[in-house]
Amino acid sequence: MAIRTSLNRRHFIQAATATALFKVHRPLFEQPVTMEEHSLQDRIFKTLKIGMVKVEGSLTEKFNAVKEAGFAGIEMNSPGMNVEATKKAIAESGLPVDGTVCSTHWNLTHTNRDQKIRAQALADLETAIRDTHAVGGSSVLLVVGDGKDGPEDEIWPRSVENISKALPLCARLGIHIVIENVWNRFLYDHDGDHTQTADKYLKYVDEFKSPWVGMQFDIGNHWKYGSMGDWIRTLATRIVKLDLKGYSRAKSEWANIGEGDIDWADVRAALTEINYFGWAAAEVGGGDLTRLKEVSANMDRVFGLKS
Repeated sequence: MAIRTSLNRRHFIQAATATALFKVHRPLFEQPVTMEEHSLQDRIFKTLKIGMVKVEGSLTEKFNAVKEAGFAGIEMNSPGMNVEATKKAIAESGLPVDGTVCSTHWNLTHTNRDQKIRAQALADLETAIRDTHAVGGSSVLLVVGDGKDGPEDEIWPRSVENISKALPLCARLGIHIVIENVWNRFLYDHDGDHTQTADKYLKYVDEFKSPWVGMQFDIGNHWKYGSMGDWIRTLATRIVKLDLKGYSRAKSEWANIGEGDIDWADVRAALTEINYFGWAAAEVGGGDLTRLKEVSANMDRVFGLKS
């Protein structure tokens, strides 16, 4: 497993260099973050979802705004991405697309009982893989399914079998499928407490036995159910990319990055311990350039980055 992910990260760093495009809870904002507190400077490359960008104008103008806000990349959606327009925006702005999000994964699940739906889910995943490769990205974020599709002992093997059919394409094009931990009633107890572990996610990823399947671990999504630092330590080198948002256990509600009560100091420590280098994508409410700059600054603060 370590061999696999070291190759993933080495590929990422080489690509970034070659393109030269990257130029105990506490109130986080009441105290400065220091390098001694596991700063992730030069380890984290900031990105965000295209849906967060509420800037008027062409796709190039949107990309320029994202770059001005301090992000090193952007994630697009596929199926549905205009590949040629995206390639034009990349060339004109100098902002790379680091990956895509499979746009149909909530409605067309790989866990579905209906073979026709699973076949379409696979076709859409393969479209996303091809589109991602076409624009120079490295990964497709995937929500694998939904617990409503059946008991775990049925939907687990069903989804693994279906997604595995895309792995030859992943290998040929060099694109990773990165599974996001979400509230989909699968691989965790949705009605359970905050003492849960990431053990099922680990077993699920390992069942693919493939260097092309990992996780885009969302730091905020399961804070309600477990320790994000400990989940990072458990998943370790299976984490290819990160998502992040804020969450408050005390209020049971989502929050801006750095707000709520996530233990970001432990998150930084855990990411340092697993020797993480890679992309981190904001997944919060977006807006205009001012809002994007705010999100970027919040990411700097929680990760201990220099502006």
